[in-house]
Amino acid sequence: MTAKRRLRRSYMTKEGMKHMTKRKWICWGMTLFIIGCLCGCGNKGTVDEGAERLPGSSLESSVENTDESVNTPESSQESEPTPAPEQEEIKVQQHEITMANVSPVDMVADMRIGWNLGNTLDATGGSGLSSETSWGNPKTTKEMIDAIVDAGFNVIRIPITWDGHFGSAPDYKIDEAWLNRVQEVVDYAAQRDVYVIINCHHEEWHFPSEKNKEQASEILKALWTQIAERFRDYDEKLIFEGLNEPRKKGTNMEWNGGDYEGKQVVNHFAKVFVETVRATGGNNSIRNLMVTGYAASNNKDTLKSLRWPKDSHIIVSVHAYTPYEFSLNITGTAEWDIEKDIRDIDYLMQTIDEVFLQKGTPVIIGEFGALNKENEAERVEWVTYYLTKAKEIGVPCVWWDNGSFQGSGENFGLINRRELTFPYPDLLKAIMDATE
Repeated sequence: MTAKRRLRRSYMTKEGMKHMTKRKWICWGMTLFIIGCLCGCGNKGTVDEGAERLPGSSLESSVENTDESVNTPESSQESEPTPAPEQEEIKVQQHEITMANVSPVDMVADMRIGWNLGNTLDATGGSGLSSETSWGNPKTTKEMIDAIVDAGFNVIRIPITWDGHFGSAPDYKIDEAWLNRVQEVVDYAAQRDVYVIINCHHEEWHFPSEKNKEQASEILKALWTQIAERFRDYDEKLIFEGLNEPRKKGTNMEWNGGDYEGKQVVNHFAKVFVETVRATGGNNSIRNLMVTGYAASNNKDTLKSLRWPKDSHIIVSVHAYTPYEFSLNITGTAEWDIEKDIRDIDYLMQTIDEVFLQKGTPVIIGEFGALNKENEAERVEWVTYYLTKAKEIGVPCVWWDNGSFQGSGENFGLINRRELTFPYPDLLKAIMDATE
């Protein structure tokens, strides 16, 4: 090879290397540019900034989304966030809020004493509107509610059974005549400017098991959507209570505080209930709601396991016929033992205070009472102590009145609904004296 050819080859090699280097830098630059573009076209945040916030609440399922979207060649650079597993976006209906925004703590503080319209709209005999009187009580009248309010009660709980009054899947449409009748009775109380609680009471569809959870949740959502929409424009004194005593009926877990599965499914029901009501918008966005634990039990471990969505308008409902032998056991004692029985009441109030009140969650004892065992004087002593202790911690109580006075059953009657009289005047006076 001549010197000239060697020189040319050497020259071309250097030039080639320069071109190779230049091409390499261009490739690296293009690579970095592409990576930068890809990093910038993913999810712009884990929260949809256009999502509506529910007034007065911060439901976890409506504002929290931690999943990131995955971009594919076909995906848009502005793709929507992928929803979190097992969570659906709450679509809030747009309606004007026309009621006062009252905190549950302030509301409970304004409650004096309550009364249950038991064994009436919650009765399960008969069919259609006849079910109201199927358990022996007369049809509810405005005069009956007036008598209760005039006696000093400022909370009226109206237990309602919807089972047997709604259609099949997927709508589970409530019978219009039944819904109208419920509204008529609610209006009797609402017109007297007292607090009114409505619920789902003796239902057979909400057995709290994993197997039944999905179907029961569908029914729960369908029913409360219809109920909440019907009563959406009522003011702040109307309170919704999701379920009465959700439990595994007919099992050995029914009244013992529940098992893990049962308590977790009941918590799920509470979540469905709260989110369903909030989604109907308007006044229901800030309406105070009552959530209930497994069987409405006052068992401390059961109460500690209760969960619900983050929300600033929640009241916990607890049922407490305490002490059991005196107040609820038909074959129990008719004697009030002040040395022994007050311990049960003291423990109940301490538990409620520790688990809920100290953490800022108000409580209503949605059912309490003591059976008539021809012992009015004993019941006077009992109710005086019970209500005095409840008042000390700021917990209003709602007497369970099933309209029954005689016989071998649970005789919790307080007002004679046919004659509009109170057969136990000393007991009534003690209730009012302890809560004034």
